[in-house]
Amino acid sequence: MSLVLTILGCHSATPRVNAHPTSQYLEINNRHFLIDCGEGTQRQMRKHKVGFSKINHIFISHLHGDHFFGLIGLISTFGILNREKELHIYGPKGLREVTRLQLKVSKSYSKFDIIYHELTSKESELIFEDDKVSVTTIPLNHRVYTNGFLFREKEKLKKLNIENVQQYPEIETCDYHHIKAGKDITLESGEVIKNEELTLAPSKPKSYAFCSDTSYKEDIVPIIKEVDLLYHEATFLSDREDLAKKTKHSTAKQAALIASQAAVKQLIIGHYSSRYTNIDLFKKEASEIFSNVILAEEGKKVSL
Repeated sequence: MSLVLTILGCHSATPRVNAHPTSQYLEINNRHFLIDCGEGTQRQMRKHKVGFSKINHIFISHLHGDHFFGLIGLISTFGILNREKELHIYGPKGLREVTRLQLKVSKSYSKFDIIYHELTSKESELIFEDDKVSVTTIPLNHRVYTNGFLFREKEKLKKLNIENVQQYPEIETCDYHHIKAGKDITLESGEVIKNEELTLAPSKPKSYAFCSDTSYKEDIVPIIKEVDLLYHEATFLSDREDLAKKTKHSTAKQAALIASQAAVKQLIIGHYSSRYTNIDLFKKEASEIFSNVILAEEGKKVSL
């Protein structure tokens, strides 16, 4: 699997016994990211066996408590565990100030550096990139400055067509990387073996879009067009669309409309309001618009 999403928490507002605020752990192309960090996230990480040492990049969508109040506790725990690797945190301007103040007042000194990437742009922008993955913001519309995040794998190397490769004894194991990278092979006789004969097409890069708290916002559709997996908040059902509009949240129907317009492969909905006791109603409403709907639930893993 090149993409595995683990839901650590998926409910709105205050944490309850069996309802944890937003946090997700994403493994994509051998990279490991934490997305939002609601209260109790580190306990959820332990419960669902998320390795603390794997997390080097944390993405915070906005500065409402149910999306970042767990961050200072997690940072403090990293210090207790004698972490030495630097930690990168991406989030709205103000995140650095609030966390540094908490660390200062509590005298929670650590051996590792925290690098803050504070976001202010209202346009989509590239905020992280390496040789395997890129991360782009998805500007959202909430009561405070908010971004979603789009994670994309980079184009992968081609696969060896091993049966064809073995037909040429001159080709050695040390040549394999060059072949995967798309190069032709020239034999001692001068014959050129075209790369197409020696390789198979790589698997298509996977993509995941995380859309945190937001009102219905059609202009995100071009950004998330045809992603493999979309998480979109659905705090309310359509019976409370008036409240969704007032609080700048979305309904399950509206999340499904975004998924349909963007032609995504799968939709996950979550961030359920506590006023609903049966979350199956969210799937029922969304499925009337978009067929491939998954309900976010604590501990659920979605693999691609």
